[in-house]
Amino acid sequence: MDVIEKVRNKKVLELLDESDKITRKYHGRDVTLERAIFLSWYCEKGDCKFCYMSSQKDRIDEPEKARRHVKGIYAEAELTKRMGWNIEFLSGGYGIYSTDEIREISETIYDITDNPVWLNIGITDELDQYGDEIIGITGAVETANSKFHDEVCPSKSMDDIKNMLITAGELGFKKAITIIIGLGEEIDHLNDLFDLIEELDIDRIIFYSLNPHPDTDYCLTPQPASLYYASIVAAVRIRFPKIEIITGTWTDNLANIGVLLKAGSNGLTKFPLFKMYGNRYGRRVEEEVYWADRDLKGSFSDMSRLEGDNFLRPELEPFIQRYIDMCYDNIKIKKI
Repeated sequence: MDVIEKVRNKKVLELLDESDKITRKYHGRDVTLERAIFLSWYCEKGDCKFCYMSSQKDRIDEPEKARRHVKGIYAEAELTKRMGWNIEFLSGGYGIYSTDEIREISETIYDITDNPVWLNIGITDELDQYGDEIIGITGAVETANSKFHDEVCPSKSMDDIKNMLITAGELGFKKAITIIIGLGEEIDHLNDLFDLIEELDIDRIIFYSLNPHPDTDYCLTPQPASLYYASIVAAVRIRFPKIEIITGTWTDNLANIGVLLKAGSNGLTKFPLFKMYGNRYGRRVEEEVYWADRDLKGSFSDMSRLEGDNFLRPELEPFIQRYIDMCYDNIKIKKI
């Protein structure tokens, strides 16, 4: 029985047993904490049916005001370094930043963290403008079946995403895709996902669980079952043993973490970091990693890490301190 048939027949424990063994063989025990840094809250396309930005587009009269203060972006990068986290990618909606601006931000973050960054900035034909500050390019595929993709993301051509990633590879960048579980995809769409990974020689896949946002088409859609989500991840891990897998979950589904690690996840993402760090939610993430018998890189609870030990960019300190204060303010938070 192949992996897709095992998913269809709900042989989840068999899948998890196999995927966990494969993960340990090829990737070891380490688990990373990943933080996507958003550059803005506006997207000129704004019609992906699940996306928070689609609910905001008509409410934003001046897109320029939806840009984040660049020092806040750099402060966030500095704190992720102190915490021992990775930057999952830099992300922003269409039509808000120029290539030159994104390159400058990326160069500064590379200087802050000592690590080149991934980009998830939409479809672009200007990848040749980037250099050593970038390690890879992420294509926001969301769902791999091309017909279903066109329904969910009508303004993001699958062919254009594929061509961008092909170009990325030719330029020497690594290639990643994002997939959202729970949009209404079919199990057979796993064939499309496998074909896409092979066709584009994908290095990294980032899975998210649907987080239904108000005022979107999915606002009343239930989130996917944890074992279904895990079985999809496990199928990819078994089919592609060496691929890097990042999985995302929200605060109301932290119990997904352990089973996703057994399914083959290398890293965890999609957390409201500064609402969780140091409190019971952050510690719960650490407990999930511990009971999955994996080793966490970085911390979700060590408050001493926040202060750091160097001040090479003093102009960022007021912005850094705001995030630090937020963490302390949320230590006794009861609900997110």
